[in-house]
Amino acid sequence: MLAHTPPGPDGMPLRVTVLRNANGMDVTFMDLGATWLSARVPLNDGSVREALLGCATPEDYLHQSAYLGACVGRYANRIAQSFLTRTQHSLIPNQPPHQLHGGPEGFSHRRWLIVSQSPTDVRYRLHSPDGDQGFPGNLTTEVHYQLTDDNSLIITYQAETDQPCPVALTNHAYFNLDACQGDARQHRLKIEADHYLPVNREGIPEHGLTSVADTGFDFRQPKTIADDFMKDTDQQAVGGYDHAFLLNHPADDSVEAARLWSGDNKLSLAVTTSAPALQFYSGNFLDGTPARQGTWQNYQGIALESGFLPDSPNHPEWPQPDCWLQPGDKLQSVTRYQLIPA
Repeated sequence: MLAHTPPGPDGMPLRVTVLRNANGMDVTFMDLGATWLSARVPLNDGSVREALLGCATPEDYLHQSAYLGACVGRYANRIAQSFLTRTQHSLIPNQPPHQLHGGPEGFSHRRWLIVSQSPTDVRYRLHSPDGDQGFPGNLTTEVHYQLTDDNSLIITYQAETDQPCPVALTNHAYFNLDACQGDARQHRLKIEADHYLPVNREGIPEHGLTSVADTGFDFRQPKTIADDFMKDTDQQAVGGYDHAFLLNHPADDSVEAARLWSGDNKLSLAVTTSAPALQFYSGNFLDGTPARQGTWQNYQGIALESGFLPDSPNHPEWPQPDCWLQPGDKLQSVTRYQLIPA
C-alpha cells in the first residue's frame, strides 16, 4: 500500500509504503532516506506491539538527527579525519574533523526512487554522483525490503561503482521490544562475537580489536544490558555502548549474529547478516528526539547495525572482507531482522 503525505524538503510529497504478511504483521517505510518507520507485531495474546522507535508523522523525521530507521551510506559509521588514505580523498565532515554515516547530506537525507513494490516488498534505488560528500566514483545502490510470513524483514543492499570506493550500507532502526516503553537497557542481549573495537570519545578507533572476555562487552551469553552498563572505561568514553563487534561467523547470514529479548519476554528479535560486524548502540544521545508522543529519552532504543568496523577504509589490516567496492564488482549484503513472539 502506498500513501502520499505532505511535502518533503524538495517540495514533493513523501511516499509512504506499508507491507503486510499473512500473520498480520505490518512494516512501514518512506522514500526519504528509504526509512523504516514502524514494525507492528501481533503477539500470542492477541495484542499488537510496536517494536520500532519512530516519529508521529513522516515530516517529523526532518527534525531529528538520530537517523531513526534510515538507510545510511555511502559509508555507515565513522571515517577518521574525513580522509581516505588509500586514494587521498578528503571527505566532507559532519562531526568535525570526522565523517559520520556518509556525511552531512548522506543517503539518509536523500529521496530514493521506488523501483518496484508488492504487498510484501519494496525496492528503492539511489544514484550518488562522483564527488558526492567527497567520495570517488559514480555509485548506484538499491535497498530491497521484504517482509516474510515468519515475521522477518529481509534487507538486501546492492551497489555498483565506476571507481574504487568504500561502501557500507546499513539500516539505523532503533528497537524497543517493550512496545517502545521504558528503558531498553532492561532488554537482554546476546551477540556472537569474541572481539569488539574500542574507540575514543569521538568514536574513532585508537587501538586494535580487543577480546570481550572479562569486560562489559561480553554478550556471548544472554545478559541484561543494564548489568554491565558503564562498567568499562571504553563505555564511559562514549556514554554507554556505541561499539562495533566483529562477528564470529562473518559472511554467513544463516547463523544468528545477535538476539534481543524484551524486558517482559513476550517478544524477541533475531538478527542474521552477511556483514562482518555489528554496531551495538544503546541510544546514549536519543534525548529530545521527536517521538510518536512527546520525545524519546536516552537509552529508550537499541540499534544493531550490520556493516563494517568504523574507519575500515583506512585499516586494511583488520580481519574482515575489504570494504572497498571495485569497478565491475557488485556489492550484495543481506541482513534479516526477525521478530518472534514468545
